[in-house]
Amino acid sequence: MLIELRSKNCFAFQEPISFSMKADMRNKKFSTNVHQENNFNVLKTAGIYGPNNSGKTCLIKCIHSMKQILLDKTPNLIPNLFSHDPICELGITFLFKGREYSYDIRYDTTKHVFLYEKFLEIQKDQYGNEKSILWLKKDKENKEYYCIDENVIQMIPLISSNNILCYTIDENQFEHLGKMKNILINFAKNIDIINMNNIPMQKTIELMKNKDQLQEKVVQFIKNADLYMDNFEFVDMNQIKIDVHSENNVPDENVLNVKEQIMDQMRLVSTYKGVKVPSMLFDSTGTKKIAALASYIIEGLEKGRILIIDELDSSIHFKLTRAIVALFNNELNTNAQMIFTVHDIDLMDCKRLFRKEQIWFVHKDSESVYVYSLADFTAQQGIRDTTDIIEKYRKGILGALPDPELINSLLDLKGNNPESSKHAF
Repeated sequence: MLIELRSKNCFAFQEPISFSMKADMRNKKFSTNVHQENNFNVLKTAGIYGPNNSGKTCLIKCIHSMKQILLDKTPNLIPNLFSHDPICELGITFLFKGREYSYDIRYDTTKHVFLYEKFLEIQKDQYGNEKSILWLKKDKENKEYYCIDENVIQMIPLISSNNILCYTIDENQFEHLGKMKNILINFAKNIDIINMNNIPMQKTIELMKNKDQLQEKVVQFIKNADLYMDNFEFVDMNQIKIDVHSENNVPDENVLNVKEQIMDQMRLVSTYKGVKVPSMLFDSTGTKKIAALASYIIEGLEKGRILIIDELDSSIHFKLTRAIVALFNNELNTNAQMIFTVHDIDLMDCKRLFRKEQIWFVHKDSESVYVYSLADFTAQQGIRDTTDIIEKYRKGILGALPDPELINSLLDLKGNNPESSKHAF
């Protein structure tokens, strides 16, 4: 599970930012929203609010870049547009098999080299006291090198920095370096990142091909999400009664209009009042998004995966988004996690759904981009668990709210001067 993301000079974030999934156990409310293991307390869900183009998606890009790095793929890191510094800094803290680890890097986007790596294990006793054990440190700029496998230390300055260290040394020869690589790879593989405006159906298709318990749960999830649907299944082509090769029979969504996958997608069939129809052609965009998302949600809950979703509420009814969040917050979810960006303020509910530290904001002004949680606001500032958070947000008290001057835009289009025309409103 992800515990913390740190970033500096990456995408929209020029100054250091920190996004945390740590639960504040001084607050006993909604204890089922917290995963507790070996004295570590991690939030199961978090929603990130903010206006368009404020930086919400950039948080997800940071997670994606770190995943790419850990899997030895191109980082796709970009320094802040207004920075003259080519060096991006990323860090994560995470829980893996009941143990907490921290990994930080500094990456030169011009030279394409990793200048800095640091890997720690963080141990915590029953009283909350933490102790850090350093496994690896590579600091090329300051020429500081350390590895818990002592024989590695002398090798670090001599090897390439185009990849992180565990991919440039035969880790099989060194106990802790091998463990470190295994931890980082398996953590990264456990992350699914989804953009709801470009979500493919392929994962659901693959699950639907296999008649097993997971497939049954996916079908049940989709049926429950659409009150009018009798069934959802993957059928043989001879059961499809329309010409699938017709140019008229293509999906409206570009993400589904992939020639190599069109036949499999046609075999996903929805049943309404006994009539079977290809979901891709007849279902609404919202239903198709639910069908595509269902496999990620069910597999995530069943296998304890980390689900990162951009624009969770895109084309989906607010009751469904609320139900999805409730699934992950539920006590039956023991180790799955969901982090999502969202605009739907109906989800901003600290009375029935969220702890304060589960609601996050990204606020952008002329100076910088800020990332903070609702828990950063105190009772002295008028923010309590019983406070009407939605109303506070609407009034702009919590920030991260768009301030569109649409009236001025309208007057400009009409050829009027906003200042001289204010009396008209």
